[in-house]
Amino acid sequence: MSKTALIDLDKLNEECGVFGIFARDQLDVAEMTYYGLYALQHRGQESAGIAVADGKTIRYYKARGLVPEIFDQDKLEELEGGNIAIGHVRYPTHGDTNIFNAQPLVIRYKKGYLALAHNGNLTNAERLRLELEEDGAVFQTSVDSEVIANLIARQIDQGLEQAIKNTISRLKGAYALLLMTGDALIAVRDPYGMRPLALGKIDNSYVFASESCAFDTVGAEFIRDVKPGEIIIVTNDGFESIQTPVPLKSALCIFEFVYFARTDSVIDGVSVYAARKEAGKILALEQPVEADLVIGVPDSGTTAALGYAEGSGIPFGEGLIKNRYVGRTFIRPSQSVREQGVRIKLNALKKVVRGKRIVMIDDSIVRGTTSKKIVEMLRLAGAREVHMRISSPPVRFPCYFGIDTPSKEQLIGASYSVDEICRIIGTDSLEYLSMEGLLKTVEGSGCDFCLGCFSGQYPVEIE
Repeated sequence: MSKTALIDLDKLNEECGVFGIFARDQLDVAEMTYYGLYALQHRGQESAGIAVADGKTIRYYKARGLVPEIFDQDKLEELEGGNIAIGHVRYPTHGDTNIFNAQPLVIRYKKGYLALAHNGNLTNAERLRLELEEDGAVFQTSVDSEVIANLIARQIDQGLEQAIKNTISRLKGAYALLLMTGDALIAVRDPYGMRPLALGKIDNSYVFASESCAFDTVGAEFIRDVKPGEIIIVTNDGFESIQTPVPLKSALCIFEFVYFARTDSVIDGVSVYAARKEAGKILALEQPVEADLVIGVPDSGTTAALGYAEGSGIPFGEGLIKNRYVGRTFIRPSQSVREQGVRIKLNALKKVVRGKRIVMIDDSIVRGTTSKKIVEMLRLAGAREVHMRISSPPVRFPCYFGIDTPSKEQLIGASYSVDEICRIIGTDSLEYLSMEGLLKTVEGSGCDFCLGCFSGQYPVEIE
């Protein structure tokens, strides 16, 4: 039976985060990867793993749980001694919690060992898997990453670089990949750049991560983002960048700025913090309301709430307090458990909200169940009015590129109008940021964006 976390705040969930390092200095690459994954924990909390190469073989450990739960000092010492490492944190799709699907995926083939960590989702994975199985391949997992590893291994006689080029020419969908052999670290970003991947440096050592915030944690300098369609190969002989063909327009997932990414990250030239604050300011101009206090749903709605307060002139306050010490208890995902989870994780500050007209800012509404419970909580705490403002457009369509999205039938924005949603969640008013307003928050990025979950228009054909 599938399980879910007790604390489910009704959000879309990023499925993965990746981190890798090629050390040319005396660095403990396993420990560096541990801290890098710690910084990326928000991108996946179901499982984590680290693989280390020492020139001869690849040692690895992965398990279900959070990074500090999995890797104690003994486990990290078992991974000491190499100069290359990759790591992965994972959030599974519904029902897909088998430990065999945890990453990095490590395989042995005729040229040695290959490890792979993948963030994203292939839209043609099932077709490729069937083709490989018909050709005699045997799969141990249900993840796309094994399809990619199998394709590379089958073409390795042409050389690693050509095998990767041939493989990615067959892939459709989103992928930020870190590959590791006994003596090389390779980073690959899909031609549309849908999932983020950044390049950094610690003295003479190269570092890759899903977000730049991981570089700050390990003391690395951010160099640049890996370009869409770029393959970077790092060995003892040097650093090589290979640019493969790309479409005219890129399509970075805009939800990275709405919710997924950590607030202190910079992705493709845009500060996540600045984008979220600007979203709040624009929302205040587009959807004003007379009120006494602006509050944010912590933590994701806080920065946009600051922007809304600044843009509207209404004071900002802390109306909701988050319990930061809630453990990861896994039980059946009944509706009553989800509702209890909201009360465990959030509480209203009665002295702050009592008698006031409240503007509550959140980044999105997915199913609507959590929003309804928070509104009830504020009313019980004495709020006179509760007006909800969302710093993104309504989520009306599922994602096929690496985000754990409910089916369209479960998305409240797909089934009901804004007025109907307002009545369902019990607010005095409800308004969303426009698509035009959202795109203004990421101006100057130098890239284009995937807006599929809002518009239903996807950059890649869905098989």
